Amino acid sequence: MRKNSFLSILFIILLLSLLIGCVEKDSEPDTGIGKPPAPSDTSTIFYRAMDLSFQPEFETDQVEYFNENADPVDMLPYMKNSGVNLVRLRLWHTPAYGHCGLEEVLSYAQRVKQAGMDILLDIHFSDTWADPGNQSLPAVWQGLSFDVLSDSVRNYTKVVITSLNTRNTTPVIVQIGNEINAGFLWNLGRVGGDFNDNWANYSALTVAAINGIKTVDPNNEIDIMIHYAGFNAIEWFLGELMNHNVTFDIIGISYYSIWHGNDLSQVQNILQSIAQNFSQKIFIAETSYPWTLEWNDWTNNIWGLEEQLIPGYSATPAGQKKYLVDLKSILKNLNGNKGIGFCYWAPDWVAYKGPEASDGSIWENATVFDFESKALPVMDVFSPD
Repeated sequence: MRKNSFLSILFIILLLSLLIGCVEKDSEPDTGIGKPPAPSDTSTIFYRAMDLSFQPEFETDQVEYFNENADPVDMLPYMKNSGVNLVRLRLWHTPAYGHCGLEEVLSYAQRVKQAGMDILLDIHFSDTWADPGNQSLPAVWQGLSFDVLSDSVRNYTKVVITSLNTRNTTPVIVQIGNEINAGFLWNLGRVGGDFNDNWANYSALTVAAINGIKTVDPNNEIDIMIHYAGFNAIEWFLGELMNHNVTFDIIGISYYSIWHGNDLSQVQNILQSIAQNFSQKIFIAETSYPWTLEWNDWTNNIWGLEEQLIPGYSATPAGQKKYLVDLKSILKNLNGNKGIGFCYWAPDWVAYKGPEASDGSIWENATVFDFESKALPVMDVFSPD
């Protein structure tokens, strides 16, 4: 009887231990510790993007577009069906121009998401075009001290991302400035030349903007991009960012053969070097190529000379397509799979104001639509492979 009692007690103890263990396991919070991190979008997606920042303006002017069969198309569904998976949108602080302000961006971003594409937000931190030669302070920030400007940058960026987030249009990528080869928010955030001792200020303003994003995005779901134009001194610039502890995810680069060299093999070598020397992903944030050197209005075009072309890539629909096919291939074959995509700039800027307009398009021969606004063969390159 003692043996039976002992076995009964032992059985009860074991049963209770199992039950307690099950309760503890079921009630334990899932912290994710010990699990591999979920891959980020940029580790799995190759972006085939277009900058459609002009579209709200062009829609107001009722500009029409057509597919390769000359059938009329609605821009966003057409781009989605053609393989575009990311739309870049330009944001100016308080544009006198009347477009690219926050409300317009918020409205169009909703339509982009409804069409099934992601958003790349290009914050210029200016009221107008920002590029290597122009980085004007927004009018409302002029005359501020550095500390107040830094607070303004952080708060503004927080408001922008919050506004997008509350509309379920959170961007997957955000640029901190546009083509910031010489910094931004001049002169407090200017670098290079006479301002080469100003790196601490530029870096602090960039970090302030990043912190504004992180306040809304504590899980780091938004990738931060630093956007540089061309390749001249780019590795030095990136090295300075590293030296000043600026943390970001993507190196964005503008590449146009007219300004940044007309040798794709050299472009490939430079990109491979960047991929080898820096941990960030690489994205061609702006590019385009002419499909003709002719013009469709009386506005002077950017592209117009043979010497602006890459040898072997004619200014024809076939040459334009070949250019983008080869650039895409270069990106897809970078060391460490660092290349994550490209963005075609102003693909829609056709000469819609008439053949004698002197205030028309400077870009109509480098769009993805011909002079009848019909889609060109280059659209094939946006298909997923």
